[in-house]
Amino acid sequence: MEASPNDRLHFGKMGFGCHHYRRRCQIRAPCCNEVFDCRHCHNESTSTLRNIYDRHDLVRQDVKQVICSVCDTEQPAAQLCSNCGVNMGEYFCDICKFYDDDTEKGQFHCDDCGICRVGGRENFFHCKKCGSCYAISLRNNHRCVENSMRHHCPICYEYLFDSLKDTNVMKCGHTMHQECYQEMLKRDKFCCPICSRSVIDMSKTWQRLDEEIEATAMPSDYRDKKVWILCNDCNDTTEVYFHIIGQKCGHCRSYNTRAISPPVLPQ
Repeated sequence: MEASPNDRLHFGKMGFGCHHYRRRCQIRAPCCNEVFDCRHCHNESTSTLRNIYDRHDLVRQDVKQVICSVCDTEQPAAQLCSNCGVNMGEYFCDICKFYDDDTEKGQFHCDDCGICRVGGRENFFHCKKCGSCYAISLRNNHRCVENSMRHHCPICYEYLFDSLKDTNVMKCGHTMHQECYQEMLKRDKFCCPICSRSVIDMSKTWQRLDEEIEATAMPSDYRDKKVWILCNDCNDTTEVYFHIIGQKCGHCRSYNTRAISPPVLPQ
């Protein structure tokens, strides 16, 4: 029995592709004229040590030619194969030249970002100042940092804007990979690697430090010494009494501070 046009259209769905995407085509990279399953496969290939002097990333919008995985026909990028008629990607973006058969990801193209994202358009908004799409829960609920996603993760140094990994927006507005953020907390690092502000509620920790300082008297030679501090949490400068355990901000009561002058005795 001859296959119906609809059967031919969806033939091979989820049966081709790579570990990044399930799709029924490969791409020819215009930068090196080689064929890869996707741009990430290309970038990983050029990142290997043997190619260190030829390392380069593929610009997704520059892809012009694709090869159908079903009939092996090379052709200009389009959703349907010009030879066998198969749908080379259930989701297709003509701007990004992006193909993906797994539509459960909720792919959508953001015109402001200029790239495709996943997770469902209804679940995201584009923050003009931050320059990226954020979850709806962060609308009017985050500190804006200009182009906050257009930099490298401060932990693993992968570029965040088009990373495939989940990202986390910290209280200070800076961003990093979610998995890097969790690993940072596991190692008892609670300050933003970029601006040094506290990334979680530290009030209970500050209370414990209050109690430790109250119970730990300084030697008489240091008891009346003062030091100027800069608070990483509120950016205020304060002159406070020096203590070996820590110096408390006189404005926001945080111990996330650093000395900006040596301890001095009062005149």
